[in-house]
Amino acid sequence: MKKALLVIDIQQALCRGEWAAFEIDRVIANINQVTRRARRAGAPVFLIQHEDDGTLQFGSEGWHLDPRLAVVPADIRIRKTATDSFHLSDLQTQLQACGTPPR
Repeated sequence: MKKALLVIDIQQALCRGEWAAFEIDRVIANINQVTRRARRAGAPVFLIQHEDDGTLQFGSEGWHLDPRLAVVPADIRIRKTATDSFHLSDLQTQLQACGTPPR
């Protein structure tokens, strides 16, 4: 069974200012450490970005990934509009294309 790593909602609007997650600097540092390990192990890394009509509008500054997040061109980006990353997104299809089992 192949494994994958999902990195969800590490976007500028959720990582800076009044909406910043608790201890976000440490959280992002930990995510970067885990993504490095996953990539070395050959696991695909999925970067999942939420979008809405407000501060997370597609393409807006707040929608973009936080610049502290270590990203490589091989990472797979997924757009979502629901709190469930699988609902109305192509995450399941992309996971299956990478050889990971269905949920």
